[in-house]
Amino acid sequence: MRAVVMQDSDLDVTDIPIPEPHSGEVLVKTLANGICGSDLHCVSHGPEFVAGVKAVTGSDLLDVSRPVVLGHEFCAEIVAHGPGTQGILAPGTRVVSPPLLLREVPTQLGFGGIDTPGGYAEYMVLSEALLMPVPDALDTATASLTEPLAVALHAVNRGAVGADDVPLVIGCGPIGLATIAVLKMRGAGPIVAADFSPARRALAAKLGADVVVDPRESSPYESWHQVAATSDPARVGRRTALFPELSVRPSVVFECVGVPGVIQQILAGASACSRVVVAGLCMQEDRFQPTFGVLKEIDLIFSIYYTVDEFAETLAYLAAGELQVDPLITRSVGLGEVRQAYADLADPERDAKIIIDPTLG
Repeated sequence: MRAVVMQDSDLDVTDIPIPEPHSGEVLVKTLANGICGSDLHCVSHGPEFVAGVKAVTGSDLLDVSRPVVLGHEFCAEIVAHGPGTQGILAPGTRVVSPPLLLREVPTQLGFGGIDTPGGYAEYMVLSEALLMPVPDALDTATASLTEPLAVALHAVNRGAVGADDVPLVIGCGPIGLATIAVLKMRGAGPIVAADFSPARRALAAKLGADVVVDPRESSPYESWHQVAATSDPARVGRRTALFPELSVRPSVVFECVGVPGVIQQILAGASACSRVVVAGLCMQEDRFQPTFGVLKEIDLIFSIYYTVDEFAETLAYLAAGELQVDPLITRSVGLGEVRQAYADLADPERDAKIIIDPTLG
């Protein structure tokens, strides 16, 4: 089969063996796979990315010196059932799944070698126990967004966004845009979003942001204060002895940039008693002044993954049409166009989410 293989910080289309399912696994044909920011990190900053993960978890996510087949945001079609499977879902069924093989040593799909390829290949193996069928009415490309949208849903859940909270999303890349879509679905608002890119700001508005800010021209925190102000004592957020005069609704800030210095900017600019959810993946050392968080009594929350239940919940929202994300997908490419797609994604004015469709050739 054909696959895009990463090795030594380069991508190349080559032929590799079709993987063999282990016990409890099924062989699937990849129909669509989204290019994730972590995929870009693996190619452009592979050693640093791997070292950062190992420093935290103690394990190697991948070996960048050996062939790796990326891709963990996928929709696929069942081809055949391996040994020890129940065959509940028939061949031809479209499915999504958390990118994990339930082996004795669990394997993260999208970061393994050619024997456990991710969605940058024509075929994969998946654990039958984690398969979720895609309803007929749900578009294949949209179904492949279940994984990144589950990341956003988890971030919103981590922020415990309530009915009176006013969200502020800093950074409108794919995760920021997905977070806006989830917040809109949940009825939170008004939603304030900020990004330097005109194209990303336009997408933020399409996905549900009520106020979109260019940080070069105005402060997103001042814009937030304007829409969060309230004269209703019942809607005023928590106050402290140092900030007793606050007359604004509660604040939840989502950091979706992942660049050093942004957390400090948020601590300085956010309202007192804010909850700050860090969803941007910064792989470099960062610094901030705790005094800002301490004196303002800001809750700093970090978020990265999701539960299986949150993954299933996300798929259900997409299938029901409650989670509207069509503007997020800017185009689809074949395997032979992936290298160029990586170059294009460096320009925020060109694309947001590019979907790989192996059937395009």
